[in-house]
Amino acid sequence: MATRMTAGRLAAARFSPTIRRPFTSQPPPPKEGSNILLFVGLTAFGGAAHYYYRHSPYFNGANKSTEVDYVQVYKDVADLLEDNDYDDGSYGPVLVRLAWHASGTYDVDTKTGGSNSASMRFEPEALHGANNGLKVARDLLEPIKAKHPNISYGDLWTLAGVAAIQELGGPTIPWRPGRTDGTSAESCTPDGRLPDATKKQDHIRNIFYRMGFNDQEIVALTGAHALGRCHPDRSGFEGPWSEQPTLFSNEYFKVISEREWIKKELKNGGWQWVDKNNTDVMMLPAEISMFNDKEFRKYFELYAKDQDQFFKDFTNAFAKLTELGVPFKGDEKVYKFETLPVVVTNNPT
Repeated sequence: MATRMTAGRLAAARFSPTIRRPFTSQPPPPKEGSNILLFVGLTAFGGAAHYYYRHSPYFNGANKSTEVDYVQVYKDVADLLEDNDYDDGSYGPVLVRLAWHASGTYDVDTKTGGSNSASMRFEPEALHGANNGLKVARDLLEPIKAKHPNISYGDLWTLAGVAAIQELGGPTIPWRPGRTDGTSAESCTPDGRLPDATKKQDHIRNIFYRMGFNDQEIVALTGAHALGRCHPDRSGFEGPWSEQPTLFSNEYFKVISEREWIKKELKNGGWQWVDKNNTDVMMLPAEISMFNDKEFRKYFELYAKDQDQFFKDFTNAFAKLTELGVPFKGDEKVYKFETLPVVVTNNPT
């Protein structure tokens, strides 16, 4: 018998405390370019000329369509999220991180940075320490960019972040196109515009205030750490923020609010907080500093108790984040994408 459920509900079932996959201290490497190799193989066998004629961004013939099917882009992203050979079984968390890091470089005073130019494609920004590991996400989306050549990278990366959040159980986030990619390293932003997890709450405020966010929005955005894990070869930290790293919920706020945190020394000379009763679960130094801040803490406690309020506030803050610095014309269509249904086969026992 087959039943249908949304991808978010499937994630909730798959990673429930009773049947979740065990964690490993070191994540496995991503599958060796399977999607990219598949795409290259298909285009190599007879369809390359037709594909180029129909889809190349350099072709200006009469049959060339400049329209982008953003609903199909969403579906294409959703289709590639699940992969049992990557981290905890999903590329979703790293795509959310790509959208966030591409957008979080915005400076409200100088009006520079943000997702509009997709400047992480160029060095030196691609090599900034905060962007370690994001080549995985950028490369993952290349076949979709090839399939939809007229979508800008800025639009693709932010739309992918929205798709990942929604498909892993999160709220519906309004999204609109309109980003225009930069063409050279001149669009790169200086290093240091993204948060340093080793620092305290005042540093976090300075980073987010520079973008134009307030305390409530900062804490709401921090809730994205419901997804994913840290990697020693990327951030220097290690482990997930909860036992359900592929389910978007308010679990992050429950975990940080309800558990006892102890310091753990790391092999690289740094340290992080870990749950005393489950040392696989960690928190960053900056996060515990935020939680202990009186003004920040009231939002942590609110979201731990009220997931609906968290989803509402996160939706507004994340939509704002992805639009920072984008020169919208005002006539762009606002999309609210539907999550994909997933067929689940119940095998008889």
